[in-house]
Amino acid sequence: MTVSLVGKTAIVTGSGSGLGAAYALALAEAGAAVVINDVSAEAAGATVAAIVAGGGRATAVVAAVGSSETAQLLVDTALAEFGGLDILVTNAGILRDKSLLKMTDDDFDRVIEVHLRGTFTCARAAFASFKERGIAGRIIAIGSPTGQRGNFGQTNYAAAKAGIVGMVRTWALEMARSGVIVNAVIPVAATAMTRTVPYFAAAIEADDLDQPMPDFYRRDLGFGTADDVGGLIVFLASDEAAGINGQVIGAGGDRIQLWSHPQPVLSELRSGGWSAEAISSDLAPALRAELQSVGEEFPPLPAEHVRAQA
Repeated sequence: MTVSLVGKTAIVTGSGSGLGAAYALALAEAGAAVVINDVSAEAAGATVAAIVAGGGRATAVVAAVGSSETAQLLVDTALAEFGGLDILVTNAGILRDKSLLKMTDDDFDRVIEVHLRGTFTCARAAFASFKERGIAGRIIAIGSPTGQRGNFGQTNYAAAKAGIVGMVRTWALEMARSGVIVNAVIPVAATAMTRTVPYFAAAIEADDLDQPMPDFYRRDLGFGTADDVGGLIVFLASDEAAGINGQVIGAGGDRIQLWSHPQPVLSELRSGGWSAEAISSDLAPALRAELQSVGEEFPPLPAEHVRAQA
């Protein structure tokens, strides 16, 4: 069975390079016309050129996402250039990594503006277009493992990515009546962020040399290339994804994961409620026995990959 997007139009924010470019190229290969977005005219133009060279259709909007004006410009461009809009992928983002006491207001606000507000404004503009034209569109919001589990030095990024998942769950409820499907994708792939982490050195080196990544990364960690995530993006953008709504799906290497929604892991009742003393004496041991982990937990590197990073 071929998953086809022929006749559909997509917007991919932050698609001048990296993961966003891979998503845009995958959508174009499946037949969609694509509006490319980036703050760099050179990067956006390169993605457009790659799509056109492959026989696809694409145009660029050079602008920073976040504002309502940019969101509307993206939608208006899709309608003017390609006569419609069916798919939105909100991928644009920036990093301003610092530990809490070193993080400035500007560091926090800029990351929230692009990731969280940019997802909000673009989704709102796309949904308005879908609803006005009676289109059962697709919105795919890009999250991160950091938003699911946290990561040292990424207060701003973790808040934005966790917020995106919360919005996706809400939008799945609000948009269902219009037939619009909204999901979040958690990519686990070689990016600018993972490039500087010694743990991933052997995988990044293989990717740079255009060689297959070691099985340890692809299978044990579910870590791969940007292209590995493209299949999930295309599927969720297609008619084949009907009924899959409000989900958080991870993709990387050879692995796809469906993330659970937060659920209680411990529930205890006490007549009259819980005083601090009652919690200390009767509940604290049970709480400590059920503590949930924070941050990503990686297995030890195989010896051959430890040598590779030395």
